[in-house]
This record gives sequence, C-alpha cells and structure tokens, in this order.
Amino acid sequence: MKVLAVSFVAIFGLLVLFQSTDGSSVATSEAAARVPLENYLQGHATGNGDFMRKAFHTDAKVMAFRDGKLTNLTAEEFASRFNGKPAADEAQRKRRIEHVEITGNAGVGKIVLDYPTVTYTDYMSLLKVGDEWKIVNKVFYAEPKPKP
Repeated sequence: MKVLAVSFVAIFGLLVLFQSTDGSSVATSEAAARVPLENYLQGHATGNGDFMRKAFHTDAKVMAFRDGKLTNLTAEEFASRFNGKPAADEAQRKRRIEHVEITGNAGVGKIVLDYPTVTYTDYMSLLKVGDEWKIVNKVFYAEPKPKP
C-alpha cells in the first residue's frame, strides 16, 4: 500500500511539473512577444520614434491603403514620422493590444488605436530574432469616425 501511495505521489508530481513547465514556457514566450508591441504603443503615446526603432526589425515593412493607393514604408521611414512629441489630442486617444498568438518563434499581434477621428486596426507579424521578438511586418486598416 505504501508503494502504491508513493508511486501515485511521484506520478502526480511529475504531471504537475510537466504541465507547469509547458504552461509557463508559453506564457513567457507571449510576454516576451508583447515587448515590441508595448514599444510600438509607447512610440504612439510619446511621439518618440526610438520606441518604433526598438519595436521593428530593421527590414520590416509597413503596408496599407491610403486614398485607395497601396503604400509601403520601411521601418525607418515609419519611425521617422514621429516628431518626439505626443499628439495634441493624446489625452483622448486609447490604445490596446487585443490579441497575441505565438507558435514557436513566430506570431501575430492585433492592436487597436482608438483616436478621436479614426480607429486604426493594426496586424503585426512577429518573429523571434536571436533572443528578442521584433515586429517584421505591419498592415493596418483606418476606419474614419463620423463627424459629430
């Protein structure tokens, strides 16, 4: 009976160990993959392009339609659009990471930027490069809000 009880405790302990290792590994990866997304949000909030440079891989692209025409910016072209100052209506702007999904060293993130005149929905392709996660591509949709 003692052998059975000890065996049960040992097997249960191993199951808990493997389960927590797998779960924490996924949580750790997702937390690490959120770092460039948080830097991206900080860049918008502060107007500081250096946050964008931290968030994006140097070879990243930003693509979307503007006035019906496909636009394509490099990460540096995108970062250089930030002037180092928050927007005049910063207090009215809301930003959130809606979703992050990771598989191995690749993932995606969805971000919503809710501004007074427009809502942007950003889709970020993420890749673990070396020891850190980077945004390697961004596509977005801008939905203008009706004027009051």
